[in-house]
Amino acid sequence: MPTFNIFTKLAVMLALFFTLTSVQADIKRTHTGKPDLSGTYDTGTLTPLNRPKEFGEKQFMTAEEAVKIQKQMASRYDIFNRKSSADRKAPVKGGDGNNTAGAGGVGGYNAFWVDPGSEIFEIDGKFRTSILYAPKNGQQPKMKTAALMRSAVKYESFRHDNDGTASWLARKGPGPFDGPESLAPSERCLISFAATVPTIPSLYNNYKRIIQTDDHVMILQEMVHDARIIRLNSKHGPAENRKSLGDSIGYWEGDVLVVETTNFKETSGLFGADKNLTVIERFSRMDTGDLLYDFTVKDPSVWDEEWSGEYVWSANDSKVYEYACHEGNYAMGNILRGARLLESEWQGERN
Repeated sequence: MPTFNIFTKLAVMLALFFTLTSVQADIKRTHTGKPDLSGTYDTGTLTPLNRPKEFGEKQFMTAEEAVKIQKQMASRYDIFNRKSSADRKAPVKGGDGNNTAGAGGVGGYNAFWVDPGSEIFEIDGKFRTSILYAPKNGQQPKMKTAALMRSAVKYESFRHDNDGTASWLARKGPGPFDGPESLAPSERCLISFAATVPTIPSLYNNYKRIIQTDDHVMILQEMVHDARIIRLNSKHGPAENRKSLGDSIGYWEGDVLVVETTNFKETSGLFGADKNLTVIERFSRMDTGDLLYDFTVKDPSVWDEEWSGEYVWSANDSKVYEYACHEGNYAMGNILRGARLLESEWQGERN
């Protein structure tokens, strides 16, 4: 009887081994046997980065809850996409004061330009309530006061209350529209409106293209056409050589590509982060052809604790087209001209 148990266990173990081997063999691989991550992916998702407070520490939602959210969003965009009436009135002079979702005081993007995704992603049949899974509450840790103050100055042109006047003249110090360099980096189209490292979904332009060789992995981001060059089995360059996308090196842990990025500039695509930022990413090809993307953010001068997230990059046959934030940078001149006009009006009213 004991001998029978030993052979039975051995048979089960061998069966499991060959089953797992056959599953792994189904994924696309390079000539060296490594998983081939090459392809185009859509990283848009309705799953928010931070967990809505009503879910508390609940990491998963039911399929019914996921379907409800997806239907609500689809219905909302159906309303947004209705044809405008030819008899509609002119916009309110000076704008309607609606500064949300890129609308601005005089109107901005409509739903045609918005493409955040249409589904709540699922992993192993479970629907996540947020991309973040650590800390347990699914929320980014609070930023330190000094980091918040730095970000407030850097993004003052975004934070400005657009009331149709040059209200910044009422206080001392430089204004948010004094010159090109005073505008927020993403408003100048220098960096992404959403983080590139780590990759966090945006309101639009969520496509990625990966090209993989034996020595490098390139990730082309649709947003701001950033091209990340990841060196495999290499070492980080000198700390003095800093980049907005950081210095990325990668190595394989089994079938998982691990990427460590450091040596960032003081300003990167991740809001609030500084030059002390380190990001660890893990790319895993799923048997569906999609990628499972996991990331951890460390920046002790900005956050007291690390935070981590995970979501699915959906394989897609589409192309990554050119991204033009504003052709010829004409908007920059108009922003500054508008600010000068408001300032002259402000000063005239007070003389």
